[in-house]
Amino acid sequence: MKGRLLFVVAWAVFVGVAASAQKSYLGFDKNGYPGDDLLPALHRTFAFTGYWLNDPPGMESNPWAGKRAVVRAAGFGFALLFNGRLDKDLRGKDAAALGAADGDLAAAAAGREGFPQRAVIFLDQEEGGRLLPEQAAYLGAWFAAVVKRGFQAGIYCPGIAVPDGKSTVSTAQDVQARYPGVKLWVAEDQCPPAAGCVARAASPAGSGFSEAAIWQFAQSPRSQFASGCGKSYAADGNCYAPGVEHSARSFLDLNASGSADPSGGR
Repeated sequence: MKGRLLFVVAWAVFVGVAASAQKSYLGFDKNGYPGDDLLPALHRTFAFTGYWLNDPPGMESNPWAGKRAVVRAAGFGFALLFNGRLDKDLRGKDAAALGAADGDLAAAAAGREGFPQRAVIFLDQEEGGRLLPEQAAYLGAWFAAVVKRGFQAGIYCPGIAVPDGKSTVSTAQDVQARYPGVKLWVAEDQCPPAAGCVARAASPAGSGFSEAAIWQFAQSPRSQFASGCGKSYAADGNCYAPGVEHSARSFLDLNASGSADPSGGR
């Protein structure tokens, strides 16, 4: 009986450790700030949020600037984002110099917002496929500058493989091969592996990258790759936070992470 009891206890401990290791947290990101008043309702579903350090894509100002204390007080962890440059903005220029300058700006913005040293800053790389030479130069210099300033380097990038000669490659694959150690935030909303606009946390490894820090598995508006789970999105094609009135403030992208604070920004 004593031996059996010890076995049961050991098994319970093993199961508990395994469950803990597999725990996943749900997060959201969006370019526009949802508003201070909406944060408590969002926190009922989400553990962390994306947080822009400069102007989000398509915007001429940053509505997240100065909001760290409010977001933190609402209970959220952080996934810090810095909007990088498109290839058209790098061609014919000193891409490495631009990357170094932007890395310094990202680190300075993180410090100005009160984020701690060693926090992970994710560079937003929207364009997919194998990196072009100027893109690689920009990214490498950006990563180095961020690390030199005392932060950790990460990247938000597509995980969907696209044609590359006789094979296929995704940006995430290329970055992982070129820059080992850079944290990956993988955008992969194909259905499957993604389940669509379903507010249920999943393992970031479901993105196809076992070491991914974050998996973005649904976007607003729904992309062409998510047509297989289109019914999970709203009629307008957006993904909305559950239990919140549909509006421009409440549509968002869904993310999963093994941490409730993927950037270590709290």
